[in-house]
Amino acid sequence: MSASDCIFCQIAAGTAACEEIYQDDATLAFMDINPANDGHCLVIPKAHFENVFDMPPSVFGTVASTAAKVAHAVNEVLRPGGINLTQANGKTAGQSVLHMHIHVLPRRAGDNLLMNWSRDDSSDRRFDPGHIAEIAERLRSRLRG
Repeated sequence: MSASDCIFCQIAAGTAACEEIYQDDATLAFMDINPANDGHCLVIPKAHFENVFDMPPSVFGTVASTAAKVAHAVNEVLRPGGINLTQANGKTAGQSVLHMHIHVLPRRAGDNLLMNWSRDDSSDRRFDPGHIAEIAERLRSRLRG
């Protein structure tokens, strides 16, 4: 997708409307038009990056810093029971707009948003300490080199 076809790039350029709540030189935060809960916001880099794999880690850090600032405001103003900061990469992970973004998602008791996974099936290989250690070693090796 080209930046000119990207709705978030259009929003950042001011050629598409949004309910803006914050911006600085590098980031923009605005209300999600399909909110999961009241106060659901999005934080984007103004520059186009399809996902976290396309952007320098320092830019992700800048976006994350803005997301934390927005989360503090949401928490103070709306007083939800909690907040999820969610960032998806690729359609399989649930990314619906191919411009990197972080959801600031207020959570309330009984909101029935399905973002949890099973944590109690000891027969599942993903809970096996040896399996976890093997994956950890592969990741450490990649991060070292």
